[in-house]
Amino acid sequence: NKVDQDCGTTFSWVTRAMGPWAGWLGGWAITMTGVLVVGSLADVAVSFTLLAVGLDGWVENDFVRQLLTVVLIIVMTALCVIGTELSAKVQNVLILLQIAFLLVFVVVALYRVYAGTTGFDSIEPSFSWLDPFGAGGAALTGGLLLGVFIYWGWESAVNLTEETEDSASAPGRAGLWSTVVLLVTYLSVAIAVVAFAGTAFLAENAGEEEFIFAQLAGDVLGGWDWILLLAVATSAIASTQTTIIPASRTALSMARRQALPQHFGHISPRFRTPDVSTWWVAGIAIAWYLIVNQISTNALFDSLTALSLLIAFYYALTGVACAVYYRRHLTESVRNFLLIGLGPVVGAGLLAWLLVRSVIDMSDPANSYSGTSWFGLGPPLVIGIVISLVGVVLMVVWRLRDAVFWQERPSVADPELVHAPARKER
Repeated sequence: NKVDQDCGTTFSWVTRAMGPWAGWLGGWAITMTGVLVVGSLADVAVSFTLLAVGLDGWVENDFVRQLLTVVLIIVMTALCVIGTELSAKVQNVLILLQIAFLLVFVVVALYRVYAGTTGFDSIEPSFSWLDPFGAGGAALTGGLLLGVFIYWGWESAVNLTEETEDSASAPGRAGLWSTVVLLVTYLSVAIAVVAFAGTAFLAENAGEEEFIFAQLAGDVLGGWDWILLLAVATSAIASTQTTIIPASRTALSMARRQALPQHFGHISPRFRTPDVSTWWVAGIAIAWYLIVNQISTNALFDSLTALSLLIAFYYALTGVACAVYYRRHLTESVRNFLLIGLGPVVGAGLLAWLLVRSVIDMSDPANSYSGTSWFGLGPPLVIGIVISLVGVVLMVVWRLRDAVFWQERPSVADPELVHAPARKER
């Protein structure tokens, strides 16, 4: 981000480091992740908001829940179009609320575990829970893939780099700090849930994990259960908004460099945001959500599993691109070698390994949410393959129609930008 402050992030960085073909595929992966997940996030937000206000019956009514989900997507998309500053203010409120609510849950749950007043077969936390080698096979790769999914999204700050003060440094720092916040919140809540409820209860309710908070909220907080329900709702609302932004900004960047039709790069004269690409992302996301829901709820979860494959792919590309782009600067210092060379390459290698292992595991239909077979394979793998093939076809078609973008050639980082102090700009 310091040397290439482009809202297309991975698309732009990979293109500069490794060429237009790899860059285009990275951009396609980012855009499709937004399309796949927006509906699911909005669905969770609507469901938990309804639970928090006591409208449990509406959650079970598919028509009402899906209608409200579509309305929420439209509202959050409108906020993204109206302006970045308004979006940021809404995000600040949502993030502070969800973190505060989650920490209340964690403190109360752990207090009751050690006080022995849970009513469950609770377990006191142990450092052995953090052993990454405690499980193997599909359980290990499934957990790692889940980790890729839950930590995904920190780069939304970098997607707004061109609209940010101190654009050469602030977005990157924001992305790094967001992973620390995620680590604290995810880890503390996960430990609190396992400790309070115990593994037997969680195993018995494995098919309803999306509502595990709703099941535990009353047991942990009593009449204050709405606090936890709103925490999940605000988190999902915030994620709905931040997921729209990377997809739309990536489409803007691609259109600007003629890797997509130019109308995707249209900027609203009034709001100064990429309105066309933003509404396109929302429209396709709504269509995907409604269509997949007609198949089954499990099919929606299978599409989220496929989403993790795309995330692992473009994150791995980004890691390789970092080392390749900075290759002439890796030996300037130990810090450079570790942080912009070895670290990104090791990360990319782990993600590539995870991608391969996940493809192997997902080939077995039994490892999917639905447990059904699509063409002899698990649904998540089929969804991932179809999305990838569609991307390749569209890329080739656009290359034949407009070859301007494909005339770009890989380059290396400009030494003057690498060594320049961070600039303050807006």
